[in-house]
Amino acid sequence: MRRMIYDELLKWKKSGTRKPLLLEGVRQCGKTYILKKFGEENYDDVAYFTFEDNPELSDVFRNNLDTKRITDRLGFMRAKKIEPEKTLLILDEIQLCGRALTSLKFFCENAPEYHVACAGSLLGVMLSKADSFPVGKVDRLKMFPMNFKEFLLAGSEDLLVEYIDNEDNISTEVLSEPVVTKLNTYLDYFFLIGGMPAAVASWNAERDIEKIDAILDAIIKDYRDDIANHSSENISKLTLIWGSIPIQLAKENNKFIFSHVKTGSRSRDLEDALEWLVNAGLVYKVKKVDPPEVPLSMFADNTSFKVYMADIGVLRRMAGMPPNFAFSKDKEYDRFRGAIMENFVLNEIVSSTKEIPYYWRSGSNAEIDFVAQINGRMVPIEAKAGNNKTKSLTEFIKKYDPKVAIITSERITGSSVVTYIPRYAVWSIADRLQRMQNNNGDR
Repeated sequence: MRRMIYDELLKWKKSGTRKPLLLEGVRQCGKTYILKKFGEENYDDVAYFTFEDNPELSDVFRNNLDTKRITDRLGFMRAKKIEPEKTLLILDEIQLCGRALTSLKFFCENAPEYHVACAGSLLGVMLSKADSFPVGKVDRLKMFPMNFKEFLLAGSEDLLVEYIDNEDNISTEVLSEPVVTKLNTYLDYFFLIGGMPAAVASWNAERDIEKIDAILDAIIKDYRDDIANHSSENISKLTLIWGSIPIQLAKENNKFIFSHVKTGSRSRDLEDALEWLVNAGLVYKVKKVDPPEVPLSMFADNTSFKVYMADIGVLRRMAGMPPNFAFSKDKEYDRFRGAIMENFVLNEIVSSTKEIPYYWRSGSNAEIDFVAQINGRMVPIEAKAGNNKTKSLTEFIKKYDPKVAIITSERITGSSVVTYIPRYAVWSIADRLQRMQNNNGDR
């Protein structure tokens, strides 16, 4: 499978200031796969080690952290020398060995000629017992579940991706009806399957939704087991919060309300558990921003926020929605369709910008789904299925005069301020805005 992070790995390899790499992300998002693929295609040799159920490997790091001794021992374990510059040394599940995390500092300072790439779950790295986390001594990349572009590439739809990414196709051109129909059909499938690589691979191989659901159920169980194994918080609090997210997203006012998690619950009783889930990468916390001025982080309201899932396939399965919801015209599914669309747009924004956006609300009458800071600009984004400006966006533009505003739609077009980007092209939002900025000047 082709993943967008591959290009960032290439930049890391070629960097003159390269440090050991720490690739983080939620479990089962494809970290091990992409590191192995990257190593096989760009190095003479790949030395892969995992700390999972491997006490012998942990013993290598138990004593002193001399890099020559470590590489010699690892070479002995695999009966092949680890060559500087030529071998990619992969240390998987590194969060299970705190001393190995600490050793990255010495690889950075004393042995930069070795190319070391490590994979770890956000959850595990956050809770690791490293003697001294190598702050400033590692290059860190974060990996997410697959976005829609990667989903299309996994299905061998390279030409569709190339067309959408083509700079010449971001003007007022309207795609042909067969192409739009095909893209929207793929998007419906994506709403069912989500971006977990195992689910996507199974879909492309067998097209069996029952097997997809079984894979997603297993992933959800693994996440719950991780929560039980790693959390110092009350397990029931964590599972209650996590389980309440699909319900809260489907509400008309989807601001996260702690009392909706459990009757009588108060924020001070549950906020630590929510932050644990956020830090573990299982959920995204989108805070309210008011006023929406750059830098947005300075104007964030920590008391008002919405919570989304890291993967829409997991969201769909946890909500208990049947597979036909994406294709059905039944109005009983409308609220969930809106919720999953909003969660999808958020995930695509995070994948594109590597940042969590904010949202804006004025009283009870006006709300902008997301406000992102992209290329130094404040950008309001409405996650809608239609092509018309909303009253909320009209009010926002009149009040704050943004240089550009985004509405997800069925078409690729725009005006002096409002740009309509099809839902199936949201992955390209950062690149599109940069091109517009370059073409129009930074007005």
